[in-house]
Amino acid sequence: MNRILRALTVVLLFELGALLLYLPWSAFWEQNYFLGHFPWMMHFALHPATRGMVSGIGVLDIFVGFGFFNSRPVPASVPPPSNP
Repeated sequence: MNRILRALTVVLLFELGALLLYLPWSAFWEQNYFLGHFPWMMHFALHPATRGMVSGIGVLDIFVGFGFFNSRPVPASVPPPSNP
C-alpha cells in the first residue's frame, strides 16, 4: 500500500507542477472568472512577477516529485540496550 500511495503522490505532484508551470502563460489565465468579476485583481494577476511565482511553485512541485521518486524509506533502527 505504501508503494501505491507513493506512486500516486509522485504522479499528482508532477501533474500539478506541470499545470502550474504552463497555466500562468496561457490564454486561460487572462480570461478567467475571477478577472471578469474582480477587475481590481487584473493588475496583480497579469503581472509577469506573479506569473513567474506561480510557475516557480510548479517547478518546485516537480522537484519534490523527483525527490519522492528517488527516496527510499529508511528502516527503523532499534537502539542498543543500555548497560547499567
